[in-house]
Amino acid sequence: MVRILATALALGLAAAPALAREQGAEQATEQVTGFTLDNGLQVVVIEDHRAPVVTNMLWYRAGSADERPGVSGVAHFLEHLLFKGTDTLEPGEFSATVAANGGRDNAFTSYDYTGYYQRVAADRLDLMMQMESDRMVNLRLDAEDILTERDVVIEERNQRVENSPGALFREQMDAVQYFNHRYGVPVIGWRHEMEALTLDDALAYYKTYYAPNNATLVVAGDVEPEAVKALAEKYYGVIPANPDLPERVRPSEPPQTTERRMTYSDPRVAQPYVTRSYLAPERNPGDQRPAAALTLLAEVLGGSQTSVLNQELQFRRKQVVYAGAWYSGVSLDTTTFNLTVVPVPGVALEEAEAALDETLAAFIETGVDSDQLDRIKMQLRASQIYARDDVERLANRYGRALSSGLTVADIQEWPEILQSVSEEEIVEAARTVFDKRRSVTGWLMTEEEVTQ
Repeated sequence: MVRILATALALGLAAAPALAREQGAEQATEQVTGFTLDNGLQVVVIEDHRAPVVTNMLWYRAGSADERPGVSGVAHFLEHLLFKGTDTLEPGEFSATVAANGGRDNAFTSYDYTGYYQRVAADRLDLMMQMESDRMVNLRLDAEDILTERDVVIEERNQRVENSPGALFREQMDAVQYFNHRYGVPVIGWRHEMEALTLDDALAYYKTYYAPNNATLVVAGDVEPEAVKALAEKYYGVIPANPDLPERVRPSEPPQTTERRMTYSDPRVAQPYVTRSYLAPERNPGDQRPAAALTLLAEVLGGSQTSVLNQELQFRRKQVVYAGAWYSGVSLDTTTFNLTVVPVPGVALEEAEAALDETLAAFIETGVDSDQLDRIKMQLRASQIYARDDVERLANRYGRALSSGLTVADIQEWPEILQSVSEEEIVEAARTVFDKRRSVTGWLMTEEEVTQ
């Protein structure tokens, strides 16, 4: 069975470049139309007529990093509250209506945006836009809504954060990485501030940021741009812009000039590990090559079992059971490049960290293996092609990028920029970013290890 799987994988990789050529390596890969309403609402239509379905996504260019100090978690709290009633909908009626029409809906909050979406039959788009535009301005809340939903988000924090040593550890890592910027505050909020959130806090955020001139509507699927424009004008065009929308400026991070370190111990830790984050540039409009080099660097170092860190530390040295690297450039402000190594039993965290540093230094000295880079670029190309079969993923990709300051042109140019990045650019990105003076190194440990 293993041999069959390996053969299948090899055939899949061999087919990837042919697939890319066959389905088109051209720069503009999707049928995308964009326009802006008079009130400032940005609208993007992604056509895919292969199935009679549509994804309707409304993105607000405001997330937890736009909260004022003292009310952390209010962006996510408000996301929950938008499923309460409006002038025309009873509490819970929004989602019930989506389900009754054979669809599904949900929402999400990040540092830089808050999004709401429905996936339904294409002929139900009119109804979805009607309801979504309604809750942009007509939300109705009372004190009871605040109390019950506040308990819900606190319980969500209990389940996702308080019950997970790894989540608590990562939360502290972020706080150490960002002294002043709001990226150091958890999206879900600090518990002591969540417990004090009020109706006024939620309404203040709602009235400030939930406006057409602070939103992007992404509609993807079996739709025509002119029809979408007519619906957007009908339902959103009548909503006035917020003339007092604040400029999107966050507190800046002071220059980091020294390495930062932290340890976190918890009796629930099953597997200790070492992780490190470096401050790194985000994808910027018109200047995406640095982020593309870092994207490929993450794949080269820790994107798979054949990556540099796994080959050296897991298979050759046999010091770790896992190694990984991550970078996401879709961020409004400076982001991070992250590395993690999980040592085998008997290998101390200090030893695992030293091995990580040695491997990174050797990589910078020897450079990128050209065959490995070619394989990674093939896989990325194939992944981007297959992604076109999922309109929800397409809508998500455009919405996240547009809400983080990028343009439609940037999004469509990104695949070709990735393909054009050289080995030298990747090594230079590593040399620039891997500066310990701009890093945080964390050890997640059991309590027994602390006492040793």
